[in-house]
Amino acid sequence: MTKLPLVSGRECVRALERVGFHLKRQEGSHMILRRDNPFAQVVVPDHRELDRGTLRAILRQAGIGVEDFLKLL
Repeated sequence: MTKLPLVSGRECVRALERVGFHLKRQEGSHMILRRDNPFAQVVVPDHRELDRGTLRAILRQAGIGVEDFLKLL
């Protein structure tokens, strides 16, 4: 299993935007991103460093593998 890198919330959003997600809205420090086809919605905290478990949950909800995410960074 590939080890997840430490990334900020904004870096994660930029990577997700490359695969079709767009910023729907922001509530406080949480950015809500949505992809229409196929539908998926994820919440990314706007933190300096995302916990690896949080990042893994975001990738699972987005339907993206770790290797694919690393290529998007």
